[in-house]
Formats: sequence, structure tokens, C-alpha cells
Amino acid sequence: MSDTPDKADELAGTEQPFVQHLIELRDRLLYIVAGIGVCMLLLAFWPGPSGLIDLIAVPIRAHMPPDVKLIAVGVFTPFFVPLKVLMMAGLLLALPWVMYQIWAFVAPGLYTHEKHFALPLIIFGSILAYVGIAFVQFFVLDKMFGFIQGFTPESVNATPDIASYVEAILSLYLAFGLAFQVPIVVMLLVRFGMVTPEQLKGFRGYFVVVAFIIAAVVTPPDVISQLALAIPMCLLYELGIVGSRWFAKASRAPEADPAE
Repeated sequence: MSDTPDKADELAGTEQPFVQHLIELRDRLLYIVAGIGVCMLLLAFWPGPSGLIDLIAVPIRAHMPPDVKLIAVGVFTPFFVPLKVLMMAGLLLALPWVMYQIWAFVAPGLYTHEKHFALPLIIFGSILAYVGIAFVQFFVLDKMFGFIQGFTPESVNATPDIASYVEAILSLYLAFGLAFQVPIVVMLLVRFGMVTPEQLKGFRGYFVVVAFIIAAVVTPPDVISQLALAIPMCLLYELGIVGSRWFAKASRAPEADPAE
């Protein structure tokens, strides 16, 4: 059953040709690329690629001897790894702009009451992604490398490769950024009637198992990082259940005017 009002469809007559949609999509993608490029240019001036590498290397350097540095094994690693980090940082800095362009592309096809909750969801999702990445940078990596370095024998000098290190932390950024979207997914499932808050409560025990399985698959093989991902996912699941009741009511389509 449609949740739109019985009165005249406000989107009637606003359909555009398929080619027009492709042109609009192209323009939005160009805006996204331009926004990321501007952010990369700004970051290239300050703090610069070297400064970004120093920033993300803080967690592992804190557990290495002062005279030991990360190494670059590959011939082109000193060039491509800072460039890769610069691109990642540019994307993160431009994330609100990217989400806005996605919003601007889909907004014309949404009803007024749908626009009222779509934009807050995009903003909330962006904030959750930033929180997840910050959680990795300032907590997970420090605890994880402290745990791992604790197993290094005295006769072994641990000198990690910068390329493998960046690849590892980028995968963690992505995993936590996506995992922290659990409340958004839960609220949308309830909003579109696929599940109810009561059903989500009944699924709570299964979700805990699923969360730990996901954490075991996407994180390194250490207990610290697995717990650091699984536990927040479970807490965010509960947050999604609480918020889904309010969200389902707040985003409901307005009732048709009885006089009409």
C-alpha cells in the first residue's frame, strides 16, 4: 500500500527523459570529482602527503623503538603510497559534498515528506562514517598494534612496510565506516515496513553472532580489533531500534485532508 496522500500526486508531470537523467548523473559525478580534486589540492599544500603519512603512522610508531621507521620496499612505493593516502584524505574531506551531490540527484524524485527525512539521514550517515574512522585512528589502531607488538620476540626488529600498513588501515577505515551505518540500515528497514521494532528485538541475539562473524572476517586476526568492531555494531543496532520508532512516525506521509 502506498504511503502517499490520496490527493493529486505532487510528482505527476515531473518525469524527465532517460537521457536527461544520464546528463544529470554525469554532471553530479563531475561535481563530485571536482570537489574531491579541490580537497586533494588543499591537503597537498597542508599538511602535505608527508604530513598525512606521519599522521596515520602515529598509532604504529607509538609502539616502535624511536630509532625505527616504517620502510618502503617497492621501487615506486615512496610516490604511490603518499598519493593513495592523499586521495583517501581528499575523499574523506569531501564526503559532505559527495553526499550532497547524491542527495541533489535523487531529490527531484522524492515526495516532500521523503525529502524531510532523506537529507537528515545523509547528514547522520556522514557523521557516523567520520565517527567510525576516528574510532579506528585514535583507539583501535593503538590498541591493536600494542597487542601485536607485544608478541614480537626480543631478537626480532619489527619494521613494517608502509604500503602494507596503509592497505591495512584503509581496509579498517572502510570496514568501520560501513559498520557504523547500522542505525541507518535498521531505521530504513523499519520505515519501509520490511521489519518491525519488535522483530528486530527478537533478532538481537542473531545479530550479535552476525556482528562477531563480520568482525572476524573484515578485521586482522587479533582479538582487540574484532571486539572493537563487533561491540560498537551491537550498540549501534540497539540505537537503530530505539530510533526506528521515532523515525517511522516522523517520516510518515501526511494524511489526506478529510475535506478533500
